[in-house]
Amino acid sequence: MSTVHRLRAVAASALVALACTAAWQPAHAGLFDDEEARKAILDLRNRIDQNQKAALAREADFNEQMATTRRSMLDLNAQIETLRAEVARLRGADEQSTQSIKELARDLAEVQRKQKDLSSGVEDRLRRFEPQKVSLDGREITVDPQEKRAYDDAIAVLRKGEFPAAIQAFQGFEQRFPSSPYAGHVQYWLGNAYYGNGDVKAAMGSFRSMLSATPDHPRAAEAMLALANCQIELKDPKTARKTLENLVKSFPQSEAAQAARDRLARLK
Repeated sequence: MSTVHRLRAVAASALVALACTAAWQPAHAGLFDDEEARKAILDLRNRIDQNQKAALAREADFNEQMATTRRSMLDLNAQIETLRAEVARLRGADEQSTQSIKELARDLAEVQRKQKDLSSGVEDRLRRFEPQKVSLDGREITVDPQEKRAYDDAIAVLRKGEFPAAIQAFQGFEQRFPSSPYAGHVQYWLGNAYYGNGDVKAAMGSFRSMLSATPDHPRAAEAMLALANCQIELKDPKTARKTLENLVKSFPQSEAAQAARDRLARLK
């Protein structure tokens, strides 16, 4: 399936999911009204359109590169056939042709080497466009190479403790790849970046978004513990206690659950 087709399929799924979310939320939490839902849908459509345009541009560029490569390979093949014919003709000539045959043989070997190098370059270029399987927190996901590079770069910035830059990197990732298999991890690490930057409320928003979208995420227990820490820091022990109790109930065997039990014992 081409990149554009995948984007269209993702777009349809994202729009259906967002429409369902807009219909469900007023009955449960009243978080969004109809106008906010319409704005969210329009915003998602705009981002999807941008992604589709970017994908079309990348495909056009790739197709042009491949067309140029194919033309070069055809030219090399034609040269090889011409040289082979000339070698065969000269081999039937007299001894004076021996040097010419050697020179032509060297030329033939050089052209064949170039053809091999060109073929290797084509294979390398194709591999850069092929989806890759990645193991993340014990789960295997399939992502595009550019997707993996963007995520790895954002993580590298966060590890350096450059929290404002990390926030920008993760936000940029979400805009470029709204339906990425990395989405839950991006929200989790974005919450950590916000917290490291001193924006506790924004950190809470990221952790809540992650838990709402992917409640069975491998880092869900850690996100709940981080959310409770934010609530404690904002002087909301009652809500923090509820979060910690839910953590222990949902993930009783996790390390985060053990830490939650310790905090519950100290929480007033």
